[in-house]
Amino acid sequence: MKISRFASVSAVAVSALAVSALLFADAASDWKTGLLAWRAHREQRLSAPNGWLTLVGLEWLKPGANTVGSAADNRIRLSAAAPAHLGVIEVRESDIRLVPPSGGFVAGVQLDGRPAQAAKLADDEAQKPSEITTGTLTILLLHRGDRYALRIKDSQAATRLNFRGLHWYQPNPHYRVEAKWIPFVPVKKIKVLSIIGVTDEMPAPGVAEFTLEGKTFQLVPVLEEPDAKQLFFIMRDTTSRASSSGPATSYGAARFLYTDFPDHGLQQPGHLTLDFNRLQNPPCAYTAYATCPLPPEQNRLAIALPVGEAKYSH
Repeated sequence: MKISRFASVSAVAVSALAVSALLFADAASDWKTGLLAWRAHREQRLSAPNGWLTLVGLEWLKPGANTVGSAADNRIRLSAAAPAHLGVIEVRESDIRLVPPSGGFVAGVQLDGRPAQAAKLADDEAQKPSEITTGTLTILLLHRGDRYALRIKDSQAATRLNFRGLHWYQPNPHYRVEAKWIPFVPVKKIKVLSIIGVTDEMPAPGVAEFTLEGKTFQLVPVLEEPDAKQLFFIMRDTTSRASSSGPATSYGAARFLYTDFPDHGLQQPGHLTLDFNRLQNPPCAYTAYATCPLPPEQNRLAIALPVGEAKYSH
């Protein structure tokens, strides 16, 4: 009788372990499926007709008249895809205007989807930035520090047409960690330097503290927009630099990580998940015409994170 009872209890325990193992396997499978879907979506967005791989120019504007077009007499030269004289960008401090060239705008030049006409331009900090389009080109106005620039995209750029996919480390759930959220009340402002030498102040709502390889680390995220729905981590780890064991395997300047808000919101202590398998390269990893932020000192980790997006080769 005792043996029968013991056997019955053992069978229940084995069954429970089997169920637990199946649930764990299902969760791991779901996690990996979600990760691979995220990777595919990222590659699609990057290589879209208006994605980062279409950047072909970053032209800084000078005060006064800036002539734009494909002809040699323009201050800002565009490719042959543009008219000889597309227009003139007039800069008067923060007042940036598009005006027609001598002879007027040619057919096919559009401003915000309509035939171009003289107008004040809205930069990329506006709710609806202005877009100048002609043929395969799109031109946007950027505001960086006290300067303005034209960002030029070409949907037929070689970098897009020759794209063969990104490079990734192997998925590893070990680098998916739970972090403690320590809020800043009130929210702090931290200085974030960009790759072009401009420093911005960005709101930092708190600190994410986590343990990995037996050591405790802290990362400070920022909010990209006032109405941001995710935390934005600008960070770097030791895979970004060469060592005695070999060359760097991730992009040298930084990688980005976006996460959901902590479980109790930004202003209360809580927890959040940091899945470093979703680390991604900044746009500067693919083009010389982007203006990416660099990681603040506290986000330069003395640990290797060999997961997420690896170094990109064209």
